[in-house]
Amino acid sequence: MFFSDKIKLNTNSKRLAVKLNAKAEQSVVKGHPWVFSNSIVKINDNAKTGDLAIIFSKNKNKVIGLGLYDAKSPIRIKIIHNANTKAEINAKFFHSKIEKAFALRTELLETNTNSYRLLFGENDGFPGLIADVYNQVLVAKLYSEIWLPYLDSILNSLQQVSEAVTVVMRLSRNLQNSENHNFKDGDVIFGTLENEVVKFVEHGVNFSANVIKGHKTGYFLDHRYNRRRVGEMSKDKSVLDVFSYAGGFSVHALANGATEVTSLDISKQALEVARENGKLNDYNGIHKTISGDAFVEMKKLIDKCKRYDVVVIDPPSFAKQQSEIELAKKKYAQLAELGAKLTAKKGLLVLASCSSRILAQSFFDLNQRVLNEQPRLFQTELKTKHDIDHPVKFPEGAYLKCGYYQFLEQNYYACIIYFSIFGKTILRYAN
Repeated sequence: MFFSDKIKLNTNSKRLAVKLNAKAEQSVVKGHPWVFSNSIVKINDNAKTGDLAIIFSKNKNKVIGLGLYDAKSPIRIKIIHNANTKAEINAKFFHSKIEKAFALRTELLETNTNSYRLLFGENDGFPGLIADVYNQVLVAKLYSEIWLPYLDSILNSLQQVSEAVTVVMRLSRNLQNSENHNFKDGDVIFGTLENEVVKFVEHGVNFSANVIKGHKTGYFLDHRYNRRRVGEMSKDKSVLDVFSYAGGFSVHALANGATEVTSLDISKQALEVARENGKLNDYNGIHKTISGDAFVEMKKLIDKCKRYDVVVIDPPSFAKQQSEIELAKKKYAQLAELGAKLTAKKGLLVLASCSSRILAQSFFDLNQRVLNEQPRLFQTELKTKHDIDHPVKFPEGAYLKCGYYQFLEQNYYACIIYFSIFGKTILRYAN
């Protein structure tokens, strides 16, 4: 066992009999993993976080789902099993679910890749729990206390199935402040970790992740397919990687023969990681970095008449709340316009979004509208979503979308260049 002594929560979780309103009942029957507090019609008194919620239909009194109760969340019950089949919620149950999740990643692991998401929260039947593997290090990130009574067996199973030699525990901000456990964010709970920066391979390209202090679990694995594709399209090209973070797109481009790559990010620390990730690979191109606000820096590049054969724009989520959706759309439109101005003759513009509240079709329609307003012909080459290790089982589980737009003619955005010859100021327009 891993760490039973680190859990203060009463692990003798009880069973709750739950009934829902008609709308929520139908949602559970259809496989949706969330039950909101205002959907609950009847439940036991003194329900506590981690209790097993047995959801019954209102009319036939038939079990329609099993979930875990979360007293601190508006999503009061998180479904872990659809009652089409009977199940006993125990260590064997969770181990079987982890084995099924691993089997879905087999195709990916047959490539030259040793980094993957083993558990993708609700989409793999583990709401509020993420597990990523970097080489032989498994990083579990916990977002909800519902798992505390079951963590010991789950983490044992994760280690056994993945064959990880080290297991690291990461905690969400809320869990870091919880008094129901003795974990610390970044605890090594199995094996040893000689270096918090772990090297791994992604489709033959070398990277590293800080599994103790890095964002999320240390790296973003969801864009793997897009990074590989951009890399393959970057040979002998100049590339601009906007919101580059640790250089995922940049490094793939360099490793695949790009002549010049510019990584742009507001974080100097992230850019340093990007430079170091680049150095893990053999490349002959030039790797430049720009630190600053992406909107400001892109405008500066436009004013300097900079043009790139490949422009990738992959911003963080702009719509973390429902109230932010319209502002997010305006930002995406701005980025699409700026990106078009920076893309060279017959160049490729790659636009991505990880805002789950911006639906894929809405994002692609927005890009289409903005690019149609530009004075250049283009065609949509490709639209992609999640990689194989990020399966989507319900609508809210889909957040990543990426569009590839190939321009068919030269860049008509003229910029003005001033220079002096023999004391006379000369003005020239350049495309």
